[in-house]
Order: sequence, then structure tokens, then C-alpha cells
Amino acid sequence: MARALILATDGFEQSELTGPRDNLEEAGIDTTIASLEDGEIRGWDQKDWGESVKVDITVGEVEVGDYDAIVLPGGQINPDVLRMDEDAVALVRRFAEADKTVAAICHAPWLLAEAGLVEGKTVTSWPSIRTDLKNAGANVVDQEVAEDGNFITSRNPDDIPAFSEAIISRLQGVDRAAA
Repeated sequence: MARALILATDGFEQSELTGPRDNLEEAGIDTTIASLEDGEIRGWDQKDWGESVKVDITVGEVEVGDYDAIVLPGGQINPDVLRMDEDAVALVRRFAEADKTVAAICHAPWLLAEAGLVEGKTVTSWPSIRTDLKNAGANVVDQEVAEDGNFITSRNPDDIPAFSEAIISRLQGVDRAAA
């Protein structure tokens, strides 16, 4: 069974964590929520605080070899906090270096830029961080899913179905171009 780690902290965009998580689990992919600290993390639901989710493991406890992918939900708060945490950035970098699937939606590609992973890569994101990604050397496109090597990126909550499908296809070994 494929396994995906979802890295988030307080302020994750509610739908961008729960949507992909639920879609992955429905497809038979095991998901684990990782955060900076034990306990629960609270989502942001469009204009106010949303629901909390239980943290399964802390960043310091993660073994990259135990997972096939890392999924990075967006929201404005979540990736901004995570990109300031050296251990979280190093974890994202370790997934990329291990050639694992790295999937980021909305503002989460900030973490990819912070980890020095976007130079020469084609990515997409929420509009307000596209200049940051370009400045980090990325080729930024405006489409619901951009796939480049082991990276999968999407723009916003409307893209969750396509984002989830891309991750599921990758983890199930499906060549989407041939499908």
C-alpha cells in the first residue's frame, strides 16, 4: 500500500488538507499527518478558523523511507510558518532528494522555493506567490496541475480533484499521459 505524508501546521487551508487526504484514502493510499508539534492543528476555512485534525507524527520523527510522497497543503499561514522552520524545510528537501513525489498546492510551493527545489522546474501556485517562484528560478504556469519530475503543484481549492488525481496516479504507477 502506498503511503503519503501530509505536512501541515496551524492555519492550513481546510479543504487543501482534508480534500486530498480523503481522496487519497478513498483510493487506498495510507495518509499520515505530520506537524511541528504533537496534538492537533487547526485549519483555516476560507475566512475564519476551521476544524482541527490530529497530528500523527512530528517532523523530527518522520523517516522519509516510510513514505512514497509528501503532500503540502496551502493556505497563507501554514506554508509561511513551515518555511521558517529549518526541520520542515529539510524534510521537504529530503523527500525531493529521495526522488519521492512532492505535491504542493496554493501557497505551499513557497516551501519548495525555500528548500531550493524549484530552479528550472515548471510549477503552478496561488497567484500572489508566483513572483517568488519565478525569482527562485521556476517556470511558472497557470494551470490546474503542473507536473515536473517528482513535483506536482496546483493553484487553489478548485484544483483539488485534479491535484488528488495526479498524486493518486503517481502513487499507483499510472502513466496519466497514456491513460
